[in-house]
Amino acid sequence: MFSHLQYLPASMLNKASVIIPAVKLSELGEFGLIDLIHGSIVRYENSRQPPWQKVLVGIGDDAAAWQSDNHIQLATTDTLVEDIHFDLDVIHWEELGWKALAVNLSDIAAMGGIPKYALLSLALPDKLEVEDIAKFADAMVHLAGEFGVAVIGGNVAIAPNVVITVTVIGCSRGEAMLKRSTASSGEQIAVTGYLGLSAAGLEMLKGKPISDPEKINILRQAHFKPMPKIREGQILIEQGVRTAIDISDGLIADLDHICESSKVNAKVRIEQVPVHPVVAANFPNYQELALCGGEDYELLFTADEATIAQARQALNCPVTVIGDITEEKLPTRVAVVDSKGNIIPYKRGGWEHFKNGVPETKFA
Repeated sequence: MFSHLQYLPASMLNKASVIIPAVKLSELGEFGLIDLIHGSIVRYENSRQPPWQKVLVGIGDDAAAWQSDNHIQLATTDTLVEDIHFDLDVIHWEELGWKALAVNLSDIAAMGGIPKYALLSLALPDKLEVEDIAKFADAMVHLAGEFGVAVIGGNVAIAPNVVITVTVIGCSRGEAMLKRSTASSGEQIAVTGYLGLSAAGLEMLKGKPISDPEKINILRQAHFKPMPKIREGQILIEQGVRTAIDISDGLIADLDHICESSKVNAKVRIEQVPVHPVVAANFPNYQELALCGGEDYELLFTADEATIAQARQALNCPVTVIGDITEEKLPTRVAVVDSKGNIIPYKRGGWEHFKNGVPETKFA
């Protein structure tokens, strides 16, 4: 779902007029492009029309939300492109089918929602083996079945490279949703599960030697077959949490998205970040992988101390408090500190299309 709204001057988002910069996409970047498209939507939206009156969450969160007659509806979409997001010499087709749906289900989880339907669009070269596409489809439908999701249609077309677009439609369980824009100063920051495993898996796939077959399997599964935290998101809603995001870009990058949307700052205590034991034991840069690696698809959320304590009791997974939301002026919106409170410099992770050029491969 489009999720960045502050990368263009305000004049470009004005309803009455728009200034189109004379720059290339490589200069504007992914987030600036999102703002440009958002500007067009803002200029032409008509709040008097019934569809606009029902929009509750538009561009800027993990999924869009609108009020139907009976529920708050949710929708999200994501595109995976061969040689940008995946390498067919490394990933298996069944892993690709799983991950293509999983990343969208994770967006619904980040809203605390219930996924219902999925649409699949495939652009494929005609040289591909039919058996491979069958493996892809079987894996996707298997994951959909685990969460009661019906794959109801889509589109296919010929293309020089594989392009996969999945759209998932769901609903909230009531009037409450998890959003990025509701964090408040004084709240604690918490995360489900462990971090760094997917990024470590990518390092392994790129050549980091790991000899233990069990560890190889754990790392590969974490990177290619993440399990969306659907039930966990719903439990957070039940326990009173109202702010969350799934960790796709990386802990620091995704926490920054919350801070940007909520207009707050955050402090992360590095010694409290839960690193997976396999990562800590085998990767010297384990802290960097946990902070900036991304694609863990755990839930990062904020709430007061009592609410987080309730959520920890209700959830069937580890929950770790890693920091605090603050109004304190910091060098950056998200500061990482050591046990003495000293700020630790870090290189922010997270991929930005166009500005980063054509990647070697975002995930293998």
